[in-house]
Amino acid sequence: MSYTSHLGRDRKLGKIIEVQGELSLSAKKDLCHYLCASIMSQQLSTKVASVIHQRFLDLFGGETPTPEQIIDMAPASLRAIGLSNAKVQYVQNVARFALERGMSKKKLDGMNDDEVIAYLTEIKGVGRWTVEMLLMFALKREDVFPADDLGIQQAMARLYRLDMQDKKKLKESMHRIAAKWSPYRTYASLHLWRWKDTL
Repeated sequence: MSYTSHLGRDRKLGKIIEVQGELSLSAKKDLCHYLCASIMSQQLSTKVASVIHQRFLDLFGGETPTPEQIIDMAPASLRAIGLSNAKVQYVQNVARFALERGMSKKKLDGMNDDEVIAYLTEIKGVGRWTVEMLLMFALKREDVFPADDLGIQQAMARLYRLDMQDKKKLKESMHRIAAKWSPYRTYASLHLWRWKDTL
């Protein structure tokens, strides 16, 4: 079943979807690499993040590295591509966790969203938002609502005329509105991000 008719019941969101058309999700196979790339890109522009990610791949001959290769890479080499000390540590934490505890798609597919969040946020340097992005963009989970995402907050504040000053009240209002979008909150978020980029 298409998500558009369900989300279209929200008239404001429905108008955005009418303009944008139906969007789709795609899965990623290498979740360790996805998580490492997410950490590397945090607080950077898309362009800079892309450059650093390419430098990271170049360290491994242009190929996607295994967790073992990431762990064995000298921290100084990772710093040399533009990663901070903290990011070097976090990336290697992810690789170590993947090796010791497991991070296969099959393993995570056996968990619900909350279980995946609880499992992966055990890794130092991986927060809830990062795992929510993995759920949406690597595992194709259709009902994720990243309420802490600034872009989603700004889009919903604009669309539904919410006050961004009181964060607690803002989040409560966002969750109340988004509850009606379930079980397709991921798609609603995709449309809101895209809409915000056109403003």
